[in-house]
Amino acid sequence: MHNLRAPHSFQVLVKSTIFGSNEHGFVTFKPLSSPSRKSSLSIQCAVQFRPCIDIHKGKVKQIVGSTLQDLKGDDGSDPVTNFESDKSAAEYARLYKRDGLTGGHVIMLGADPLSKAAAFEALHAYPGGLQVGGGINSDNCFSYIEEGASHVIVTSYVFNNGQMDLGRLKELVRIVGKERLVLDLSCRKKDGKYAIVTDRWQKFSDVFLDAEVMQFLANFADEFLVHGVDVEGKKLGIDEELVALLGKHSPIPVTYAGGVTVMADLERIKVAGMECVDVTVGSALDIFGGNLAYKEVVAWHTRQKASVV
Repeated sequence: MHNLRAPHSFQVLVKSTIFGSNEHGFVTFKPLSSPSRKSSLSIQCAVQFRPCIDIHKGKVKQIVGSTLQDLKGDDGSDPVTNFESDKSAAEYARLYKRDGLTGGHVIMLGADPLSKAAAFEALHAYPGGLQVGGGINSDNCFSYIEEGASHVIVTSYVFNNGQMDLGRLKELVRIVGKERLVLDLSCRKKDGKYAIVTDRWQKFSDVFLDAEVMQFLANFADEFLVHGVDVEGKKLGIDEELVALLGKHSPIPVTYAGGVTVMADLERIKVAGMECVDVTVGSALDIFGGNLAYKEVVAWHTRQKASVV
């Protein structure tokens, strides 16, 4: 077991022109030693723009994430939609490929067949250039890799019923490998701390995002993806406190999403994250109906890459 030191313990369940079943038990981890910053895992610090393709019922949409519901059927409760595109997921994938953007996120905001088909089309259009998430588990994870995903993104399957399920996490690593796994540690403020949320961001887990938790989970993942759910999709500005936490303590590459509205927000993330936190921009971009020029963000991204020798 990896040594950790934490101020608390946590339980782990074991077992336009632009487009051209087994028994489970719980183990409580009480970390004992302090992790070293970045330890043996190294990051080349340079901020990058990570594009996104959010798919809901087969359509590319931008929604207010906190309004998503885990619906069993159509009860009339739809998420608040900021934008619905007439472009396909594959068209967005080709756009990102053309502009040399890697590590983008294809997120299926539902387990329906139309969304899965659209995700596959995006992966086929940009093989190796996109990560995919939404309903990923040990049964289907490798199929997405076979279809062209560089990584699979997982949250709810690992944080099961509010507990970290270490057995499931290890099984995912066994199937796809640590180097192809992204852990989505999206979170909301609770009692002054950032609690990881699951199930369409509706359920709080008992795991809080801090240095020790990130150090532990870095042993099982290639990257972290973190949505600031309290500001996600609302275009109200970024969660600088969360960005600073990620920049200071994540020992592996990490991408922040949530609240970017203007170009200045990208610079705020760069500064608050100590140039070690990548950024995703969604609803604010003009390609998703917003006012922030996609071309300007790509140009900013290119400048960041050029600054790293």
